[in-house]
Amino acid sequence: MRPSPLRGTGWPPFRRAFAPESGITNLAAGTAQASGVATRYATALFELAEDGNALDKVADDLAAVERLTEESPELRQVLRSPIVSRDRQAAAVTALAGPAGIGDIVTKFLGVLAQNRRLFALPAITAAYRSRLATARGEVTAEVTSAVPLDEQQLEAVKGAVSRYAGKAVSLTADVDPGLLGGLVVRIGSRMVDASLRTKLQQLELAMRGVG
Repeated sequence: MRPSPLRGTGWPPFRRAFAPESGITNLAAGTAQASGVATRYATALFELAEDGNALDKVADDLAAVERLTEESPELRQVLRSPIVSRDRQAAAVTALAGPAGIGDIVTKFLGVLAQNRRLFALPAITAAYRSRLATARGEVTAEVTSAVPLDEQQLEAVKGAVSRYAGKAVSLTADVDPGLLGGLVVRIGSRMVDASLRTKLQQLELAMRGVG
C-alpha cells in the first residue's frame, strides 16, 4: 500500500474522509465507483468550504471547471484517462486553475483527486456538493435537460415554474441533450417531474418560442 498523498498536506478534512488508495482506476468501473465516492468527497469539500466561509465560491469554481471540461475534449481526456499519470493530471488542473480564476480550495481539491485517481468522479462530486449546498439553504435541487442550450431568461422562467411546483426555492442546473426530440426534461432530486409540471413546462416552452 502506498503512503497517502494527503499526508502532510494540512488538509485534515480529507485525511479524515479517505483511506489511502492505490492502483489505476478502470474507466468502465469508474461510473459505478463515482456514485460511491462522490458523497464522501463532496462532504469533505463542503466542510472545508464552510470553515473558510467559501461555500458559494467553491460552487462557482466547480461550475467553472465543469464548463471548461465540457468545452475541451482534450482536457476531458487528460483529466479522466486512466493511462495519464497522476503528476500530469495534477499539472493540468493547476494550469487551468490560474487563468480560470479558480480559488485555492478547489485547486487543491482537484490536486487531491488527481493524486487519488478520482478525477473521473468530479461530475458526481460536483452534483453531490450542489445537493448538499441546496439542502443547507433549504432548497431543492433540480436538473433541466433541453435539446438546445437555454439562455438566462429561459432558465429563470423554468426555475420559477419548478419553484412554484415544489413550494420552495430551487437550485437549478442545466444540461443539453441534442438527442431530445423536443420539450424540456426536468428532474427534481431523484424524481422525474409529474404530468402537471410537465404540462406547465411545455406551455412555457411554447411561450419561449413565441407560440400561442
